[in-house]
Amino acid sequence: MNHCFVGNDSSSEETQVACFHDDDAFKYRAYTFTYLPLFPVAFLCNIGALVVFFLQRGRSSASCVVMMNLALSDGSFSLTLPLRLAYYFRGGVWDFPDWLCRLCVYGFYVNLYTSILFLTLLSVLRWLAVNHPLRHRTLVTPTRTLLVCLGVWLFVGVSSIPFLYQGVKTRDGCPRCFEPSSSSNWGRVLILNYVALALGFLLPFVTIIVCYSRIVRRLKARFGLHGSSRSDTRRRDRRRSMNLVAMVTATFLLCFLPYHVIRSLHLHAVCGGWDCGVTQALQRAVVVTLCLAASNSVVNPLLYYYSTRTFRDNMREAQSSLMASRRGSGLALKRRRSTA
Repeated sequence: MNHCFVGNDSSSEETQVACFHDDDAFKYRAYTFTYLPLFPVAFLCNIGALVVFFLQRGRSSASCVVMMNLALSDGSFSLTLPLRLAYYFRGGVWDFPDWLCRLCVYGFYVNLYTSILFLTLLSVLRWLAVNHPLRHRTLVTPTRTLLVCLGVWLFVGVSSIPFLYQGVKTRDGCPRCFEPSSSSNWGRVLILNYVALALGFLLPFVTIIVCYSRIVRRLKARFGLHGSSRSDTRRRDRRRSMNLVAMVTATFLLCFLPYHVIRSLHLHAVCGGWDCGVTQALQRAVVVTLCLAASNSVVNPLLYYYSTRTFRDNMREAQSSLMASRRGSGLALKRRRSTA
């Protein structure tokens, strides 16, 4: 429970955002109920995906390189969830060093925007493979794709440095994390929001819409002309492309779009001094949409499975190897017992 001293704030800046903090109980409960199941699922699924990608490293494609980086981003983010859970279980009291608070804030935005850009890169690669197969074969290699992924990490990592300034703040006598301390900070966050909205969401979203509209048009034209073809390879390629189109689009619409829209409205409400009831309603909406945004770390492993045949094959091979090793260990144990 939160046993911090509640003082009387005379600061007009604190009064301006007071109603934002009046609904902390809802925020803490919502994040707790979300992150509690999210942590083990996200951690195990993404670590498992990294193991599978590692097993197929000798025959990895450009898409697998992107997915491996996506799994690394999601897996790293999941490691910050226990710290967030401890904070919310304590009722909003940060008992850890200041640098860990900064790292958790920074890690969320790095994961959010690397995920968006890696999904966009996957869409561009699929567009090249479907619409320009010859160019795809000559230009796209795992090594070049890895260099592009490193560029994404560098771009997002550097662009997110301002979020490292959001460390531990004292409010009501308690050390707090994950919140600006003054209305001037909220103004800075509003500016950062629009930069992130333009470069980190709108531009990638427009890119995937253009890519997928052309992919769908090309697939319809190709299979409309050759509808009687029984080629298993063509059918598999078409199915993988459509799976990727559907899952990436759904991820953007469900996980990323609501969060960016509601976050922008909420920041305007706080900075503009809107009615407290409206601000609190938007705050609750931000909490819900942020939970949806965080849940992309458990949605992405489904993308690996349903859109990548080699991933499924390697997962089955890994499962078979694990079962065989267990059977071997069981037989060895029985032999030792029989000879004892």
